[in-house]
Amino acid sequence: MKKRTLASALLLAALFLWGCSSSPPPQVKPKTVPAQTQPQDSAKETPPATGQQAAQQQPPAASRPAKEEAPAEETSPVEKNGSGEGADASALLEEALALCQEAQGAWEKANLDRAVSALDEAYALLLKINPPPDTPLADEKNDLRLTIAKRIQTIHASRLAPGRENNKTIPLVENRYVLAEIESFKNRERQSFEDAYLRSGLYRDMIIEEMRKAGLPEDLGWLPVIESGFKIRALSRARALGLWQFISSTGSLYDLKRDRWVDERMDPLKSTQAAVRYLSDLHSMFGDWTTALAGYNCGEYRVQRVINAQQINYLDNFWDLFAMLPYETARFVPRFIAALSIIKDPARYGFNLPAPYPPLKYETVTVNQPTKLSSLSTALGLDASELAFLNPELRYDATPDYAYPLRVPLGLGEKALQTILTLPRWIPPEATYSWYKVRSGDTLSTIARRHRTSVAALKRLNGLRGNLIRPGQLLKIPGRGAARNSEL
Repeated sequence: MKKRTLASALLLAALFLWGCSSSPPPQVKPKTVPAQTQPQDSAKETPPATGQQAAQQQPPAASRPAKEEAPAEETSPVEKNGSGEGADASALLEEALALCQEAQGAWEKANLDRAVSALDEAYALLLKINPPPDTPLADEKNDLRLTIAKRIQTIHASRLAPGRENNKTIPLVENRYVLAEIESFKNRERQSFEDAYLRSGLYRDMIIEEMRKAGLPEDLGWLPVIESGFKIRALSRARALGLWQFISSTGSLYDLKRDRWVDERMDPLKSTQAAVRYLSDLHSMFGDWTTALAGYNCGEYRVQRVINAQQINYLDNFWDLFAMLPYETARFVPRFIAALSIIKDPARYGFNLPAPYPPLKYETVTVNQPTKLSSLSTALGLDASELAFLNPELRYDATPDYAYPLRVPLGLGEKALQTILTLPRWIPPEATYSWYKVRSGDTLSTIARRHRTSVAALKRLNGLRGNLIRPGQLLKIPGRGAARNSEL
C-alpha cells in the first residue's frame, strides 16, 4: 500500500517538473484561405473581389516592389528606323542630300568631275543604310537614290548647251588598244591613211560648219577617215554607203532619200547633216562620246543591250563595255582615237602629212529633165567625170525625171541651163535580171554573195517574205554581171 502511494507521488512530481521546463510552442501564422474555401458564417472575412475591384485595390506603382527583370530601355531612333547600323541613319541621309546639292552646284559651274564625284559619295552613304521595307526611311532612301540616278543622267546624257566643255571634246586616251591602232596606221595602213587625209580637204570646211551649227566637237569631222577614207561612194560589206557609212534603214530614219534615181547617203552635205543629227541623238542617249561612237558603228540598241546585260544601275562608258562589244565595234573607237591623235600631232607619231586637197567650189542649178552628166560635162568643156564627181548621189550619173538641184562648177550655172536644152532627154535602162536554179545547200546569202548582190534585193525581186528556198526553185538575179546557172 505504501509502495503504491509512493509511486503515485513520484509520477505527479515528474509531470509537474516537465510542464515547468517545456518552452511554449512557436506561434504559426495562419495561412490565408482562398475566398471560396472560407466558411460562409465567418462575418469578419472580406467577400471575394471582382476583377475590376481587384484592379482598384492594387497599390500605386511607387509602393509596389520592383520586379526582378530590368525595365526595357527606350528604343533609339536608329533602332526604330531599322538601319541595322550604329550610325545615325537620319544623319547619313542628310549628309547624302547635302552632297547631292553640292553636285548640282558643281554641275551648274561646269565642274562635271566634282559633280559626279559628289554623287558617287552620296550613293556610297546610302549603301550604309539598310532599312526594313515599307518604312518611311526606306522610302526616303529610295527617293534619294532615284534623285542621284537622275542627276547622273542629267550630267552625262542630257543634250548640253554648245558652250559646255565636255560636249566639245573627245578624250584622247592612250591605252594599249589605241597604241596598237597607231602602229597599224604607221605601218601597213600608212598609205591609205595619208590618202584619206588628202581627200578630207574636199569636205572638211563643209563638215566643220555643220558641226559648229549643232554645237558638236569639230573633231568628229575626222570620223570619215576610218569610216570611208573620205571616199564618197564607199560601200561596206554590211551595205553601208557613203562618206558617213549609213545603212539604208538608218539613212531613211534621218531623211536621206533613196529612190530609183538618187541615194542621198552619197550626198556629202545631206549625209553630213544626217550624221550630225544621229551623233547628237547618240550622245544624248549615252552621255559620252566614246559610247556614242560605239553606237554609231554597231547601232544604239546593240550597245544598250550590252549595258543592260551588266545589271548595273549606273551609266557606263565605252571602256566598261569594251570587252563585250562586237570585235569591229570594239576596234572602231580606238581606231578613231588613234587617227585623231595622229592628225593633232603628226610629228610625235612619225608622220609628215601632205597638204589636203582644196575644198570643192560649186553653184547649183535646177534641172527638170533626165540628163546624162557625161554628155553635159563634155558640152561644157569639162572632163567627162567632172559633174558626176560633184553629184555622187545620182545613181545613174544622170539627173532624175523631177526637179533636181544640180551642182556645177562656179560660173557655169547659166551656161549649163542653156546647154541642157540642147541635149536629148536621157532614158534610163530598164531593170535587168537573169535566172538561177537553186541547188542543194544554197542559201539566199550564198547566192547573193556569188552574184554580188544583197539578200534584200533577192527577196524584193522574187517577192520572198522569208529566207526559205528549196532546191530546184528559180530565182531572179538582179543587176549587171549576174552569172547564169549552168543547169538552167
